[in-house]
Amino acid sequence: MNLATKKMNRELVHTPDGVRDIYGRECSDRSTVKHRIKEIMKRFGYSNITTPTFEFFEVFAKEISQENSKDLYKFFDNDGSTIVLRPDFTPSVARCIAKYFMENDDSVRICYSGNTFTNNHRLQGKMSEHTQLGAELMCDGSVYADAEIIAMMIQSLEETGLKDFQVTIGEADYYRGICEEAKIDEATEIELRDAISGKNYFAAEKILIDAGVEDKYINILLNSPDFAKANELDNALINVNNKRSSSAIAHLKSLYQKLKIYGVEKYISFDLSMLSPLNYYTGVMFRAYTYGVGDAIATGGRYDTLLSKFGKDAPAIGFMVDLEYLMKALYSQKINIPFAEGHQTLYFTDDNYEEILQKARKLRNAGYYVALEKISES
Repeated sequence: MNLATKKMNRELVHTPDGVRDIYGRECSDRSTVKHRIKEIMKRFGYSNITTPTFEFFEVFAKEISQENSKDLYKFFDNDGSTIVLRPDFTPSVARCIAKYFMENDDSVRICYSGNTFTNNHRLQGKMSEHTQLGAELMCDGSVYADAEIIAMMIQSLEETGLKDFQVTIGEADYYRGICEEAKIDEATEIELRDAISGKNYFAAEKILIDAGVEDKYINILLNSPDFAKANELDNALINVNNKRSSSAIAHLKSLYQKLKIYGVEKYISFDLSMLSPLNYYTGVMFRAYTYGVGDAIATGGRYDTLLSKFGKDAPAIGFMVDLEYLMKALYSQKINIPFAEGHQTLYFTDDNYEEILQKARKLRNAGYYVALEKISES
């Protein structure tokens, strides 16, 4: 083997930027955590669904900002159609539900797990491949559905051993109501949402000033309360005079009462500045944060117009847990993850192979993990 071939072989054992191998104890830990979360979803009556790893670009195009669409992994099929590796499960699941439950008006509860792909090469240290677990409750637009999804997310996180975390809840209609009251046009609203969701308040202020928005509304939009308690929600309506924002606050107050019945209110706070670069959120939005991770370990929200894109007019709400960030939090907080003992090894020779094999089969049938290894004769 020449030097050039050896060098190429050394390079081939490495992975591209943004992806990595997972093996050994970490792989086992991830399987344990995934199983625990999926078990909670099943207890709530959710059934598994699997969607393709890649879809037509149009499935995601309108739901992702033009800037973020540049970070999708795109390629072409034999017919020349643009295909993308899924960056997000929700549009895929919505397409699937619209296809197979078009005439069904009953509630649909489904859950999923799999990998998503976003090209984060510009962001040092960011992974391009993430494992996500999520659940969607479709054809139910009630506050009870909102409470069920949020409570199930909280219970899923608790089941992994996590105790110190916070769920912040926002409402897209609160923000949209203010934009309507301030007479902000749709193009400016989208640009403003991208800036605020990225916490770029200097850019947001410039957008508002350039659009000629009154100082009163600039102050409200840039200083919406975050991490507020339920009894502080009414303060958000001071100087706000529109039905859409008022209804949003009333909805959050009703949601909090339902979450108290679930017994999860200790985790809840409200962030009325919460916005998302994803275009499909229409009402309640929420994120879960904990120590040791700079990003949300779980996110979700209501998307009542997304299914209509695929021909089914029905409300929906869901959440997803990002396994990469969750595992980072569990390790950072030194939370114990039960580890199944490794396999035992039985050794054999040519002479006793049948005897040892029968022993291995009995142990395997009894639930033990057994490997067979031939004794070297050298």
